[in-house]
Amino acid sequence: MKLALTGIAAGLLLAAGAALAQAPSDQPDLTKTVGDWQVRCFNAQKDNPCGQFWEQADPRTGQREVTVSIGYSPGVDRHLVVISVPLGVSITKGLTVQTNSYTSPLMHYRTCTRDGCFVQVVDNSLVEALAKSGPEGKLNIAGDDGKSYSLPLSLKGFAAAHDEMVSDAKARVKQAQAPAKP
Repeated sequence: MKLALTGIAAGLLLAAGAALAQAPSDQPDLTKTVGDWQVRCFNAQKDNPCGQFWEQADPRTGQREVTVSIGYSPGVDRHLVVISVPLGVSITKGLTVQTNSYTSPLMHYRTCTRDGCFVQVVDNSLVEALAKSGPEGKLNIAGDDGKSYSLPLSLKGFAAAHDEMVSDAKARVKQAQAPAKP
């Protein structure tokens, strides 16, 4: 079971990574903005060609503070959620996602790079809860200084972006699996 989940997570992580790709050859062939979220789909022969993405930048510096990327794999009906927060967090205390009607279980950081610290979870229930909430949420984190912080999370357009992502992903997988016409 653990190996199967690892395989699903690896596949979904590829989708989430593709959604964040910036290289010209990896540009999405479809990008839609729905509220504050972007849906990006790639012309790829994969099980998970689409993802949705949101980021919050510091209005003073333009530097990215928080990102949320969600990949969806129609073949297994699973979501991979990748959340990035700034460095300076307490690694051992993790983070929670909170909305007006939902608080996630504690999620632990998987890795930190010079770009921030990342949580990666395969979790349909988190995505379902975010789709039912709105229009704002927050990421609760603890800093290395021992203080608690709440970072804003926009859910404006989240549900519609999710529906768009799932629909486009399923259509692309179905099209890729269709036999070629002679």
